[in-house]
Amino acid sequence: MAFKKQDIYSALENITAPGEGKNLVESDSIKNIVIFGQEVIIDVAIGNPTLQAKKKTEVEIMKAIHKFVDQKIDVKVNVKAEVAKKPVNIIRGKEIPGIKNIIAIASGKGGVGKSTITANLAVSLVKMGFNVGVLDADVYGPSMPIMFDVAKERPLSVNVDGKSKMKPIENYGVKLLSLGFFTDPNQAVIWRGAMASKALNQMIFDADWGELDFLLVDLPPGTGDIHLSMVQAVPITGAVIVSTPQNIALADAKKGVAMFQQESINVPVLGIVENMSYFTPDELPDSKYYIFGKDGAKYLAEDLDTALLGEIPLVQSIREAGDVGHPVALQENSLLQKAFEETTKNILSQLVKRNETLPPTEIVRITTLSGCSAI
Repeated sequence: MAFKKQDIYSALENITAPGEGKNLVESDSIKNIVIFGQEVIIDVAIGNPTLQAKKKTEVEIMKAIHKFVDQKIDVKVNVKAEVAKKPVNIIRGKEIPGIKNIIAIASGKGGVGKSTITANLAVSLVKMGFNVGVLDADVYGPSMPIMFDVAKERPLSVNVDGKSKMKPIENYGVKLLSLGFFTDPNQAVIWRGAMASKALNQMIFDADWGELDFLLVDLPPGTGDIHLSMVQAVPITGAVIVSTPQNIALADAKKGVAMFQQESINVPVLGIVENMSYFTPDELPDSKYYIFGKDGAKYLAEDLDTALLGEIPLVQSIREAGDVGHPVALQENSLLQKAFEETTKNILSQLVKRNETLPPTEIVRITTLSGCSAI
């Protein structure tokens, strides 16, 4: 007796898929049917992974084909279990009223100048006309109070809608909160992760940030409790990774990118900033010396399919400016000021692309880059 695939499908409609409430055809459990003369090979996927369920499905398929098609058919059944994946709980934080975009500045390892980059990006954004805040989330080594020349300041308490909140310290047009305001600079901060996370949450939600276009979050090096606490606490619009060109820093930067790209975190990575990219001596202004290697961040960005946002040179005045609390991006018409301005514009460009191609983490309002001032 000649038979066709449709005959087999019709027979299998008489079998209920285990735990599905539908027959094998309706539940799309039949993955493949191959006919060789009087031999039929059937591949089936069911949701029940037990051996008993697999065997029962195999026997029922053989019985149905012999009953409804032909008893002489040689039936071979391959049953696989496909357990449905549980939906991933995407980590999403609570929106901070008045803050439009939250940008995490991270690095895989310490000593790459992440805080210096953060401070200068903040100043560059202010000069472009944005309202900017910086949250120093590097709870074990807060440096923003020194970089903004406010190390001796202390946040005041203000009443907002009947609630007592911290008022961020402000300098150069940037609002700033840091654990450094509440600890002795001569003593080490020895906290467990839970304590550090609690302090971070207080600086986020118990502060009167007001209306901000950007809140830049200076994260600690590595990928640990503070990073997870941050992505759980607030909706991060995007992340910027800072690295130096040498291989060991790039390897750690790659881990930083991977952390944000995990399915359970899913924070868009806007790109990589290469700090200490090259050295140019004052006496040889047209020369570049690649002390830590050349194009490392560029190749990493290409490998990870993300953007190279900027290359900041290794210049003594950057360090000196940070040490005296006057970010070098404040210096008008200097090469360093232009380098940070260009990097900031590239970040804004990537943010525009992010908003055009991805849904907002919570709410993102940048839609154009005209004049670098539209929110």
